[in-house]
Amino acid sequence: MAVETIRIAGISKPVSRVGLGTWAIGGSMWGGSNDDESIATLHAALERGINLIDTAPVYGFGHSEEVVGKALVGRRDKAIIATKVALDWDDAGRVTRNSTPERIRKEIEDSLRRLQTDYIDLYQVHWPDKLVAIEETARTLEDLYREGKFLALGVSNYSPSQMDKFRGVAPLATLQPPLNLFERGTTETELLPYAKYHQLVVLAYGAICRGLLSGRMDPQTTFGEGDLRSFDPKFQPPRFGQYLAAVEELKAFAHQRYGKSVMALALRWVLDSGPTIALWGARRPQQLEGVEDVYGWQLNADDMRDIDAILNKHIPEPLGAEFMAPPHRA
Repeated sequence: MAVETIRIAGISKPVSRVGLGTWAIGGSMWGGSNDDESIATLHAALERGINLIDTAPVYGFGHSEEVVGKALVGRRDKAIIATKVALDWDDAGRVTRNSTPERIRKEIEDSLRRLQTDYIDLYQVHWPDKLVAIEETARTLEDLYREGKFLALGVSNYSPSQMDKFRGVAPLATLQPPLNLFERGTTETELLPYAKYHQLVVLAYGAICRGLLSGRMDPQTTFGEGDLRSFDPKFQPPRFGQYLAAVEELKAFAHQRYGKSVMALALRWVLDSGPTIALWGARRPQQLEGVEDVYGWQLNADDMRDIDAILNKHIPEPLGAEFMAPPHRA
């Protein structure tokens, strides 16, 4: 089955509509990772036609970018690298937002070194920083764009009004918000319409909701110390049981109606929601099995209504991804 692609302004190559998310590859907050397995996963993704690799300095405090850089030696031309900027951390691993020009200029040089490349395809502001004017952040990044440091510019976790301020200074090509069957919120009601109107591409992070929509979890699934799912409220009782019940019914729906897995259904839902790319987090090659089942079919209006009915039945009070927001600096 042919890989579905989309165009991002400023990037000449078609971009796969399923991208590889590499937060878990960084190791921290996911119970660790194995670099050899991670590199094999990145190679497997490229072999399966996934050419968008989404990473960030804060993923493992540089480690994810380093692993991506090692994996792409000799393969740089096959990949579209998306990384981020404007988070800082201290020696204890405490993360805060930092969009100062000094931080941005330091981060891009550090990212280029770790990624072993002389340019980044898509550079994204990870979170807005209330202590720095959005226009100042945009000016700094516009200068770096003119210096040839990256090809396209995006933002992550920005509101429409914040993007309006940014776009008044520098052009935006993408936005990256949380979006999956379980976490919709303002992404569905505000950001997708904004992207459609302004012809931006949406990189949807958390497309399988931190593995919840993989179909591989059950009530006995546990998460070790340091795994962010150990404090994600969706994975705590009684809510975990509610979400698992919804997954089981979605699993039956996907199989009966399309002969697909619940994971393929979850990713297809993201792709059918707008000008979107679904970011699929993986750190082992076998986790990429089934990506071909995402392509070549579509959900219709009846499917969307039936899916919503399943969710409303099992999850009376859905939760968003707000728990992941890093604090502002003091």
